[in-house]
This record gives sequence, C-alpha cells and structure tokens, in this order.
Amino acid sequence: MSRRTVYFSGKFVPETEARVSIFDSALMFGDMAFEMTRTYNRKPFKLREHLERLYGSLKLMEIHCGLSIDEMERLTLETLERNLPTESEDMDWQIMHDVSRGPMEIYRTSFPEGIGPTVSINCWPQITHMGGFASKYVSGVSLVIPAQQTLSAHQVDPKAKTRSRLHYQMANLQAARMGAGSWPLLLDVDGFLSEGPGWNVFLVRDGVLYTPEPRNILLGVSRRTIFDLAKQLKIPVQETNLGRYEALQADEIFCSATSYGLVHAATFEGQKIGDGGAGPVFRRLLEEWKTLVGVDFVAQAHDYAARLPAWLAQQSSLNR
Repeated sequence: MSRRTVYFSGKFVPETEARVSIFDSALMFGDMAFEMTRTYNRKPFKLREHLERLYGSLKLMEIHCGLSIDEMERLTLETLERNLPTESEDMDWQIMHDVSRGPMEIYRTSFPEGIGPTVSINCWPQITHMGGFASKYVSGVSLVIPAQQTLSAHQVDPKAKTRSRLHYQMANLQAARMGAGSWPLLLDVDGFLSEGPGWNVFLVRDGVLYTPEPRNILLGVSRRTIFDLAKQLKIPVQETNLGRYEALQADEIFCSATSYGLVHAATFEGQKIGDGGAGPVFRRLLEEWKTLVGVDFVAQAHDYAARLPAWLAQQSSLNR
C-alpha cells in the first residue's frame, strides 16, 4: 500500500483514504479550482506564484477555503516533507492543490459533522509523469488544430484554473483521432491560436518570440518564466494575435508547462517546422531554464524513463 500522505480538509490522511464525496460540488459541477506545480531538487518551483493564481481562481469562483495563502503555503511544505521519505533522494515531485466549495447544501443531512470546503494537497513522484514524457524532448511534439475551440472569456474566464475542463478533454479526444501522439492547439472564438490543454504556445520568427495575447488563455506560470528568461537572453517577446498562417511561417514553435518546462514542436498541422528539430531560440531558453532550477530536467526525465518499469512493479507489489 502507498505510504504517501495527503492533506485533506483539515487533517493528514493516507493517500488511499482521501475521498471526495459524491455530493461534492466538484463532482456535480466541476466546481473546483486547482493548481499543479513541481519540485526541482525536491524544492517547489514558484510555489507562491501558483498559490496566488489559486487564490485568484477561488475569488472569481466565490469559494472561501478557510485558509489564508500563508497557511496554504505552510501546509503544502509540510505535505511535501511528509512524503519525501517515501522515495529516493533524487526523486522530484508533483504537488497538486484541489479546492471546491464542498458538499452541496441540499445533502447536508448526510454530513452530521457539518459541511465545508474540500481542500486537498497531494504529492506524487515525478517519475511517472516525466519518465513517460522523456522521449518528447528528443522527438518533439506534433501540433494539430482540433474542432473544439477554447472557451471565450465571456463564458468562463480562462485565467481561472478550474476542473471545468470538458473542452480540453474533447480537444484531446479529437487530436487523438488525428494521429497518435498529436497535441491539440485550440483556436479561440475569433480563429486565433490560444492554448493547449494545460500548456501555452510560443512561435519564433526571425529571432522574435511571439505568443497569443492573454485574453482567452490561462496565464501560465511557465509562460511568465519564459518571458523572464527571454528578457535575460535579450530575446524580444510580443503578445499578439496569431493564426494558422503565422504558425506555418514560424522558424520554431514550442510549448511550455510547469511539469516539463518546455518542449519543441516538430510539426504543425502535418507540416514540418524548420528541420523538425529543436531550434536555436528554444535551445537557449531550455539551457537557461536548467540553470534557473539547478537541474538538468531533460537528463532527469531520461533517467526516470529507465527506472520507471521497476518503480511501477514495486508500487504494484506494495498495493497487493
């Protein structure tokens, strides 16, 4: 059985005992804000920035979680510390926050202890995420435009990171039918590039970095990190409307997310980008990111990939 521990609505419990009620508004409506960050050298990456976005989402959704941001930060660090001994010292971690308004009022009688917000903080070894991702650092990813569009800010503000993500799932399903391993890059309601399910996109043309303007996208912490690194490297950045035409004229395209940092796109809509490999601007940013976090996370991912089968077998034996 897993030895990992979860902070769950006021107490620390074994991972296997953390359960959300079937009457929770998260299940009823997808009414839950969340954040995901990771560690490098077992230290959280920009935790405060992720928590600030979480509390911004909660304010928009009118969810009062009962914890100040300082308390949430302290509990996050404690959750991580409780889990570190369960893995080797070279293991990095995913840290996930999930917050809903809790069970719905009409089901109050099923909760004699009372109802309140559901707050979960869990940690998961990065080996499963990054071990499975390692090959993409070499091959790159294939971007396609699915039929599913992103939601307009007039409907649900995309700056809030919530579990109401059916449009992302539909885009993933549509992309899968367009070719194994395809990544969907959604258009906004005006036909401009917006984002992928959980990642932001960048184009490079003549040494300038372009990315969609922020009106219809999640403002990624990793997106902001790219801006900061580009400034250090004196790479100009423009936030602007971008379409298929601009993507097909790009010298480079890459994607960013907290889990993997950044990964280059080899193709867009079936057409090769450059020579299909990682371009010079991407490579400079990748090396600068490694320096920033003090970890060669690409080499780490390949190491995790080699160790993953044995790790999975060990986990299976613990759960028997």
